Amino acid sequence: MTPGPTPVDRRVTVAASVSLHVREWPGTRRPFLLVHGLSSNARLWDAVAEVLAAAGHPVSAVDLRSHGDSDAPPDGYDTATAAADLAALNIPGAVVAGQSWGGNVAVRLAAKHAELVAGLALVDGGWIAPAEEFASWSACEAALRPPRIDGLPAAELERQLRRAHPGWSDGAVAATVANLRVWPNGTVTRRLSIERHMRIVRSMWEDPPQPDYPAIGVPVLLLPAIPTDPGAAQKRRSRVRAAAGAMRDATIREYPGADHDLHAQHPEQVAGDLLGLAGRIDGV
Repeated sequence: MTPGPTPVDRRVTVAASVSLHVREWPGTRRPFLLVHGLSSNARLWDAVAEVLAAAGHPVSAVDLRSHGDSDAPPDGYDTATAAADLAALNIPGAVVAGQSWGGNVAVRLAAKHAELVAGLALVDGGWIAPAEEFASWSACEAALRPPRIDGLPAAELERQLRRAHPGWSDGAVAATVANLRVWPNGTVTRRLSIERHMRIVRSMWEDPPQPDYPAIGVPVLLLPAIPTDPGAAQKRRSRVRAAAGAMRDATIREYPGADHDLHAQHPEQVAGDLLGLAGRIDGV
């Protein structure tokens, strides 16, 4: 892969006493805005952004509240506020790509701020609705509450990641470790607390993306990771096809057997799909 421009890190004020960290790559073509998932960070997009920037596109990858190097205010841990924060970045005409919960956030941005979004890419997300998966909030909460890992040695976390994702690059592993704060003694703590993590999950429970679909008039590309288990694959395909069918102009590009973090596992393929979406929008 030909090296692209070097990113610049800056902070953008999006609300009173709240600023977000944004990694930016320069370019002169249509901009991209890249949105990470729950308890993730902007650096997971680096390898994708490098390909987009090498093709001449300006790219902004954002850390949402309490993620990465962004501020951690006491409130605002819900899909609507996250979308409002993205709107405050004021990147008009962007192709917006959101992964996992970031896909839900991108859907809300496109539905409420159409002037900012020229195209939408949903990377194994944008259709997440826990209320459709669990019989009760208590069942959802028990299943989706993250484990307590504060105090785990960073080196052990890295070993676990390499065992779980043998095909990932060193950069993707390092970016995933950056989901956590690494202290001088080599141990880690969560950047996003479990309590705030669960507030976001509760927001996904109460505020799913499906009602926003009819308001989205721009081209949408859905990139689902399809499980290898046939039953799980059928369930995933059903949800994704229902989402695509509820939007005016949506296409699906499946990633069979891929990780949930498609952008970390297959960055060049994901970047190629995003460039194809931009080309479709611009007629090139």
